Amino acid sequence: MGKVTGFLELQREQPQRRKADERIKDWFEIYEPFPENKQREQGARCMDCGVPFCHTGCPVNNIIPDWNDLVYNGRWEAAIRRLHATNNFPEFTGRICPAPCEAACVLGINQPPVSIKLIEKSIIERAWDEGWIHPEPPEENTGKRVAVVGSGPSGLAAAQQLRRAGHSVTVYEKNDRIGGLLRYGIPNFKLEKWVLDRRLRQMRDEGVEFITEAHIGVNVPVDELRRNYDAILLCGGSEQPRDLKIPGRELKGIHFAMEFLPQQNRRNEGDPEEKIVSDPSQSIFATGKNVIIIGGGDTGADCLGTSHRQGAKSVHQFEIMPRPPAERSPLTPWPLWPMQLRTESSHEEGGIRDWSINSVKFTGDENGNVKQLHCTRVGAPPKFEAMPGTEFTIDADLVLLAMGFLGPVRTGMIEQLGLELDNRGNIATTDFMSSVDGVFAAGDMRRGQSLVVWAIAEGRKAAAAVNKYLAEKTAPRDRA
Repeated sequence: MGKVTGFLELQREQPQRRKADERIKDWFEIYEPFPENKQREQGARCMDCGVPFCHTGCPVNNIIPDWNDLVYNGRWEAAIRRLHATNNFPEFTGRICPAPCEAACVLGINQPPVSIKLIEKSIIERAWDEGWIHPEPPEENTGKRVAVVGSGPSGLAAAQQLRRAGHSVTVYEKNDRIGGLLRYGIPNFKLEKWVLDRRLRQMRDEGVEFITEAHIGVNVPVDELRRNYDAILLCGGSEQPRDLKIPGRELKGIHFAMEFLPQQNRRNEGDPEEKIVSDPSQSIFATGKNVIIIGGGDTGADCLGTSHRQGAKSVHQFEIMPRPPAERSPLTPWPLWPMQLRTESSHEEGGIRDWSINSVKFTGDENGNVKQLHCTRVGAPPKFEAMPGTEFTIDADLVLLAMGFLGPVRTGMIEQLGLELDNRGNIATTDFMSSVDGVFAAGDMRRGQSLVVWAIAEGRKAAAAVNKYLAEKTAPRDRA
């Protein structure tokens, strides 16, 4: 390493977040600029460790020590080449990845780990600013055609890899804009959409074709794809939300998180309300309301930050699991992803978090609107037994269900293709190929709800499997 004593001399530093009372008034990203000299110092903290566990902590297997060293030495262009060798979209992961690489950092055994996520973002933004990122179309075309269904991170990563391998690639997206979860699931204060649009321009210039408002199995027949493409890769995500089936669930004002979040993202895109919803009563706003978020994960935190910016009267976020420990749990020792309390930027902005809370029932008014949530505190998993005498009731004008997802939507495309599912309800695959020849799956649709970085890793690996399949198999149209 360039500075072998860097980890002894320098402390971990991160960019400052904008003040909470300022940032909740807008939808821009929350971090202040971080000077280049500080970025290079953070690269200098990377140790010359014998086994860099960060490689395997990272789902895309980023070659982290190499580009840390290159940043420290000011070799930014070499750093982006090394970073792009394993990650198609470091501008996404550098913003929204929870950084399992840092949890596996060797320095993190007894000191704060290297600021890997910060350095990753610094490299990619420097590369865009310097003009080092440009389209990379293939030198030759193979004549093979691949359809990618879904334009989230796994679909985009696979599409870019397949196009660069020389195949003609068409990405089908059921929504009106490309990006999937990146576009309509992640709030702008975590990922501004110009970051996504910038990368999509590169992919279009490389020859990737995008078709929007194309819902495969609904308004685009599955057979059409089977006839026109040599391979199909399904990257439609895990979109079946976990419901809360308790008395009063039918009351108005109770919504899934992924009904709430996309509406605000569409407003931020400039869409008028009449385009976002066909019926004005379907518009979901937290403005002036007592909001209850059920679910303590990232999606719940996104609902929390969005509710703050919409001007909620109060926000409570409830989680049925116990409160995690402040430090790494002994049940998840280094280099495993630690079970510990995480405070997101949205939690700094207000609201009340509470754990070991079970929702018992909703009650409403005479017009069928939700007005209260009835709860009780519970014991430890897996039984979650109710604790006598802990029942309470809380006012609720808007309830957002953010309890995770149960796999892909089975009706429509999956059903029509006749795909086998695994015991979790995801598409069953062998080397990313489904039970139907020539039909592959990747991302959350294959492995279940997970991180954006896992989706990118899945897309890259699936693209390699599709490329191998096309190289080994002669399609019927070629024989003709």
